[in-house]
Amino acid sequence: MNIEFPYRIATNGRTATTDDCDHVRDMIELLLFTHPGERVMRPDFGTGLLHFVHCPNSPELAAALQLTVQAAISQYLGDVIDVRELRIESLDAQLRVSLVYTLLSTGTEHAQSFPRSPS
Repeated sequence: MNIEFPYRIATNGRTATTDDCDHVRDMIELLLFTHPGERVMRPDFGTGLLHFVHCPNSPELAAALQLTVQAAISQYLGDVIDVRELRIESLDAQLRVSLVYTLLSTGTEHAQSFPRSPS
């Protein structure tokens, strides 16, 4: 079992835990929405996607974001997942990352969506 993200206390008074599938989803979400420089011991960790929520949509920006996110996933989660499909959309003030990946430990395929509005 893995520690739940965000951290919380379970109903039994202990640290909440989660299964491997949810833990991997949590790791992806952390990577996607962490700003580079936010982590002291890993200053290059993250993608900085939230900086682009209010930028005008363009094919060039979408391609650059796709490459940035793909590189970050490969660097930090390449030993955990194999990305099959990655799509980044900016709709009004919401950023949505859609990801289809295979969990390497089990070989199961998962499709997840990670929406985020600016805070």
